[in-house]
Amino acid sequence: MYKQKWIVIGMTLFLSLFIINSNAFAISQETEKLLKVLEKKNIITNQEASEMKQEMESFSQVVDKDDHTGLLDKWADKIHPGACIEVEASYEDKYFDDPDETDTDTSDLALATVEIGFDVDITKHVKGSLLFLYEEGETNAMDVDEGIITIDGADVMPLYVDFGKMYLPFGMFENHFIRDPLTLELGETNESAVVAGFRNDLLKLSVGAFNGDINKTEEHDRIDNYLASACFTLPETAVPNLNLTAGISWISNIADSNGLQEVIEDEAIRFGDAPIKHYINGFNTFLIVSFLDRFCFNAEYVGAMDDITVHADDFDLIAKPEAWTIELACDVNDSLNLAVCYEGSDDCGDFLPKKQFGGVASYELFKHTSVAFEYLYGKYDNKDKRHLLTTLLAIEF
Repeated sequence: MYKQKWIVIGMTLFLSLFIINSNAFAISQETEKLLKVLEKKNIITNQEASEMKQEMESFSQVVDKDDHTGLLDKWADKIHPGACIEVEASYEDKYFDDPDETDTDTSDLALATVEIGFDVDITKHVKGSLLFLYEEGETNAMDVDEGIITIDGADVMPLYVDFGKMYLPFGMFENHFIRDPLTLELGETNESAVVAGFRNDLLKLSVGAFNGDINKTEEHDRIDNYLASACFTLPETAVPNLNLTAGISWISNIADSNGLQEVIEDEAIRFGDAPIKHYINGFNTFLIVSFLDRFCFNAEYVGAMDDITVHADDFDLIAKPEAWTIELACDVNDSLNLAVCYEGSDDCGDFLPKKQFGGVASYELFKHTSVAFEYLYGKYDNKDKRHLLTTLLAIEF
């Protein structure tokens, strides 16, 4: 009987750890009822029941002191998830200047984008960011688009270091359209890198290094690509109803951008091994101005600072690509946004339109649910023309 009694007491203590309420392991009504039943059956005495209750309450207070919200609640405060799903319907008319080519018109319906991301506050000075991306036609599966470990000075000093795969701080690429601006198509660069810098509410300075995918002729595969950027933000109180952000950036090899990589790799397929002869500095500058909490203007330029020479089998392909964009947007009301753009490029062949303009209207149907309608007209270096209509349905959560 004595042995059975302590087995029952042990089971009671064990079960009481799982029969809990939201007050961080506080004794529940079920546990109190169980103690009364044990006492009524003379398995434990009144004094033993009182002592057990005090011991469990004491344990609850210790747990509550160490972690009053519980382990899961703690991590829930540290993890900040987000996701986006975009479905696109598009129609494109293309007219070729060459009479030997036949004009085309195509349409498509696609799950354009799926993004799932997490920002995690590991400790006061350490953060992590993870972003998974799927783009129909670009990737066959959900890939890691970004994975960054950030170490910063928090409230000690405004310094930071980012390690991992990231979009390098070369260009801002702000826009209100469904399609990416031409500046992004030319300059956006996603690489594994280390980027360090200084940032506060007024200024952000960055320098970084990475091993690019596009190497020079007879060059070893090594970390020999660099970047630097500076971004200024006007204090909100400086000028009433005006917000301004401006910046410049430099990269040691613009040929390593996502868009130019594809062009160079295509040339390699057509003409055999086609590395570049030397790295080409790239330059970017941008200006974003919003006023009256309603209107927004942005302008951006990105381009190579010298000719890119791609060595093919029997000849060299030489180009000095550059692109620019100007955009004006207006919030008609809390739900409706209208925007127009005028942009262009030079020395980009049929990779980007030489001139492009268009408009977009986006409307928030419900909370975190929006629809957009866009028209773009483009004309290329070879005088080909394009009309592009796109409709987008997107949710964010």
